[in-house]
Amino acid sequence: MLTKQTLMDNFDRLATRPEVRLADVEAYLAILRGTELFQDRYYVSATAGTTGRRGIFLWDFREWVQVVSSYNRAFDWAGSTAGLTHRVKTAVVSSTNPSHQSARVGASIHSRWVPTLRIDSGDELASIVSRLNGWQPQMLIGYASMLRLLAEEQLAGRLSIRPQFIFSASEVLTDATRRLAQAAWARAPFNVYAATETSGIAAECGHHTGMHLFEDLVITEVVDTDNRRVPPGNYGAKVLVTVLFSRTLPLIRYEMSDSLQLASAVQDCLCGRPYALLSDIQGREQEALSFRAADGQARTVQPVVFHHVMDSVNAAGWQIRQDGNRLEVLVAEPRDLNADGLAAAIRSALTAQEIQPPEIAVREVAAIPRTALGKAPLIIRG
Repeated sequence: MLTKQTLMDNFDRLATRPEVRLADVEAYLAILRGTELFQDRYYVSATAGTTGRRGIFLWDFREWVQVVSSYNRAFDWAGSTAGLTHRVKTAVVSSTNPSHQSARVGASIHSRWVPTLRIDSGDELASIVSRLNGWQPQMLIGYASMLRLLAEEQLAGRLSIRPQFIFSASEVLTDATRRLAQAAWARAPFNVYAATETSGIAAECGHHTGMHLFEDLVITEVVDTDNRRVPPGNYGAKVLVTVLFSRTLPLIRYEMSDSLQLASAVQDCLCGRPYALLSDIQGREQEALSFRAADGQARTVQPVVFHHVMDSVNAAGWQIRQDGNRLEVLVAEPRDLNADGLAAAIRSALTAQEIQPPEIAVREVAAIPRTALGKAPLIIRG
């Protein structure tokens, strides 16, 4: 297996082109302001480094076609494919940082057939709403937390758009956010699983029975902490990916800390596609919190335990932060929040996991803090 640390420590040895050197790529990223290519040949994207050291990845033109095509597959399965006689006006609310893959892909797909408005999710919400109202997109793509905020704005009457297709990417799409988007636009959002390292990995079709893995593009192994395969129906601690089209910087059994659950081997989708189904994503391994159990031993609590409690909260967003043996629960713009009741529900959920509940503080905030790339993680481990 290959970790990000090993990859970056041996970047010059692993890159298959002699002209590709990490120092040069980092110098290029330091001054990147637009869509110019590295050495006029390579597309480069970097991770935000929220799980440790920043990762840097690059592709030549043939490989980049596969990157863009993997995202287009998700659009095609939803029925939103553009063509010579079919324009799809698109809005992407994520990151406009040119080193981020979504910005690169957005620039690549922008054309007369897919006119695309890119909005940084870190902008003021009122400005985002105003620009979307002016653009009137047919296809809306955004982080799950941003879709939740926009759905709230739509239901409040401040946002007035009628997207035919809605896509959620880069963050966990909870059941509550799905229901909110459905209520706002009378359409279920399509969940897309992707990463900077791999581009598209899986996506939902119109039946919404799970996400179909792109097995012809990426080999995805759901494993435990010891890199042993986890059977379908169980959550893994991480995932090992092998990107079949990456040649400039090969990724073979590359470790990512996402916790995935494969659907039962006997489960099939009515669409008839042959790809295996991914039934759930509960977040990164870094979002699994550790507590002391009743027997005094440390025990891990997976993010889904908190999702089940927090999905019932009527608010614009939420975030749980762990600081030692204390949990801080941030709730954005709540309506009829019962802070004591919410804390009690979290304690009950932890007790059911045989955990000694920590101190829990519930705090109302105007907005959930976002990362440099505009993401709003649901759970943060201190």
